[in-house]
Amino acid sequence: MMPAHETYDVIVVGAGAGGMTAAAVAAAEGLRVLVIEKTAFVGGTTAWSDGMIWIPANAKMKEAGLSDSVTDAVRYLSNTVPEPANAGLRAAFLARGPEAVAYLQANTQVRLQPVKACPDYYPERLGATPGGRVLEPVVFDGTQLGAHFARVRAPLPEFTLFGGMMVNRLDIPHLRRVGKSLRSALRAARLVSEYAWQRLRSPRGTTLHLGNALAARLYASLLARQVEILFSADVEGLSTQGERVGGVIIRHGARDRLIAARRGVVLATGGFSHDATLRKRFLPPAAGFISAAHTSGTGDGLRLATATGAALNTDATGPAYWVPASLFRRADGSRGVFPHMVTDRAKPGVIAVNAAGRRFVNEALSYHEFVLAMLRDGDGEPDRPFYLICDRPFLWSYGLGRIKPFTRSVRRYMASGELVEAADIAQLAAKIGIKPSTLAATIASYNEGAKEGRDPEFGRGSTIYQRHLGDAAHKPNPCVAPILCAPYFAMRIYSADLGTAIGLKVDAQARVLREDGTPVAGLYACGNDMGSIMNGNCPGPGIALGPALTFGYIAGRHLAEGSVAAAPIAATTSV
Repeated sequence: MMPAHETYDVIVVGAGAGGMTAAAVAAAEGLRVLVIEKTAFVGGTTAWSDGMIWIPANAKMKEAGLSDSVTDAVRYLSNTVPEPANAGLRAAFLARGPEAVAYLQANTQVRLQPVKACPDYYPERLGATPGGRVLEPVVFDGTQLGAHFARVRAPLPEFTLFGGMMVNRLDIPHLRRVGKSLRSALRAARLVSEYAWQRLRSPRGTTLHLGNALAARLYASLLARQVEILFSADVEGLSTQGERVGGVIIRHGARDRLIAARRGVVLATGGFSHDATLRKRFLPPAAGFISAAHTSGTGDGLRLATATGAALNTDATGPAYWVPASLFRRADGSRGVFPHMVTDRAKPGVIAVNAAGRRFVNEALSYHEFVLAMLRDGDGEPDRPFYLICDRPFLWSYGLGRIKPFTRSVRRYMASGELVEAADIAQLAAKIGIKPSTLAATIASYNEGAKEGRDPEFGRGSTIYQRHLGDAAHKPNPCVAPILCAPYFAMRIYSADLGTAIGLKVDAQARVLREDGTPVAGLYACGNDMGSIMNGNCPGPGIALGPALTFGYIAGRHLAEGSVAAAPIAATTSV
């Protein structure tokens, strides 16, 4: 299938959250838009994510009775993103983020709601809020898309139940209390019965939550505006006339075909998490080559832009957003990467240890800080092992990695080597190559305080963010409990990325810049193709999606406001 036209007003490369936002806004402003997606699905990594969107001082907060201000947000960012680089982009984000939310609400199918109890990652720092800066997509009924529902990338199977049922964050506590609460049992029964009915008509559940709901809502917005989407298509290069980008070159059979863009091209291809060359260039060796981002993020946008003279923003303090991850093999033989974000690390009764068998971090810190501690402790060694250690009561109550709570048999996880089990701590240590006396001493030291809900070594559970990740029903500390009951378990974890932070230099209008600071006419970037406005720091949940939607919106509006440029006549190709 090829595009219906030779010329469009705007061409967007990539159908993740940032790209679809730019396309939806440009289309809402009356422009003819083409979206080119290299895979067969929309959504990118967003469809796998929790869908959190960090937008300080948004109107949804005020509607919910929560207070915030741009002044407080500036204070908070000055304490969590201290570097001066990209200060102008952060100011643009704070000024226009709420505007983007209001526009999407009024002109697209996107519907967002505030997460009232979702603290910033550093709640003790000046300007932080206990909740509301984070927005989440409202649940979406996938049947509204009709046959197009098949084009929405499915969530990771490890984050669904019964082969395709999605649940939201409010469902999870009820599912854990099915045998203890009639209310929870009834809620779980309703969820399962609704899912069973949906599976009669669909290969997966059609009640969409989290990032899957966001991707579907953006896709519905494109369909409503008759935006053309070209799937499974590779962009070979950008076409230029003089110094202006005027379209893209796509491969059509054995020939290249030029598709012109009167106003400009938006790059939103997802960064370079899965490009070995760029990882080796920008990421620390200790990080290895493990990513929780979608495999389509291979640096396409960066290569397309730099071929036209665009500059990369290499000022980032951190080159990626980090998450600890465990590895496994699915039934189809594919490698699975499970990001340990909120489901287990901060719950009471688990600790993380290094290759020496000692704790090295407060396990309830943000996933980004957790991996920074791994990288520091590993001394730059790419294969130095780290483990999560727990006992049987913990595994039953909270699960571990992709192993869900209330799993009766863990034999298949042990057989694959993903999970290690032992009758006592000494045996467990021997199985994972740690000195038994050291691991025993580590657990004994932790247990001494944990019996009273304390963690003298790292202060786990000492902030509202850490307690938010814990188990509110566990007293006195929702993050701390002793490890006492055999058998004991270990799961190896690795440093992985959720997305890259080094990307193209842009200005406050999302225009891609050259090294001298001048814009490449007709070229825009958003999402992970755009360099991190936070310089690779991670102040709160949704710190990637918030700027992605905001600068996607900014790009769409700026393209609509600009004058129409003549389509290239004698274009050259940059590959």
